[in-house]
Amino acid sequence: MIGNDTHVRNNRTRWNEISDDYQRFNAPQIREQAFTGDITWGVWGIPESRLNILGHVVGLDVLEMGCGGSQWSTALARRGARPVGLDLSERQLHHSRTLQRETGLDFPLVQASAEDVPFANGTFDIVFADHGAFSFADPYRAIPEAARILRPGGLLAFGHVSPIYEISIADGAEAAGDRLVGDYFGLRLISDTDGLVSANLPYGAWIRLFRDSGLLVEDLVEPQPESGPGGSHRDSAEEAWARRWPSECIWKVRRA
Repeated sequence: MIGNDTHVRNNRTRWNEISDDYQRFNAPQIREQAFTGDITWGVWGIPESRLNILGHVVGLDVLEMGCGGSQWSTALARRGARPVGLDLSERQLHHSRTLQRETGLDFPLVQASAEDVPFANGTFDIVFADHGAFSFADPYRAIPEAARILRPGGLLAFGHVSPIYEISIADGAEAAGDRLVGDYFGLRLISDTDGLVSANLPYGAWIRLFRDSGLLVEDLVEPQPESGPGGSHRDSAEEAWARRWPSECIWKVRRA
């Protein structure tokens, strides 16, 4: 169930093209957690043990929307969850299967769009992503789908680029500046310089979408880079920016 919309087809093609480079570049930060179970959030690698976004996962059915190489899902399997990894890109799922062979941890992997997921209503206790599918799928399709497959009281948690960061990037620029240059109220599907189509919304639109989908907002976390070696492989200018303004945010919402 891949989907026929132009942005879905485009993102599938681009992720198949860039998957190997993405996994290689991000390996220093995300690969270790698959072997230790010590999961971290976002670009700045803030520990789940500090943020407590997902909380207790033992025995819970968990769907990772946009699992990539399934480092997160593998870590959650180590922590006692029953994960399922979903991704649009077959090349990303190739990396997931490679990691399963390396770790000996086996769980279902599904190729599908987050806008049309092949699961029955009320299948999962947790749906989550860390810069995964909710960063690239149309929110007005992906959020209702996530809500549909959650059980009553189930948790939807996902991290993505802050809308403030999004509207601070000038056309053609690779990083945010110190001025607002984008159309805040026009956020939805954004064609990036690398050919991907990303997704975002104004904060109020996110909240109304959650409400209309039967989801209650519990928290909005805006992580800052921590002192020390965490995130040290990232650009220092980006880190300085993120110490002043939110570059990422993590929504924590729950099915009513």
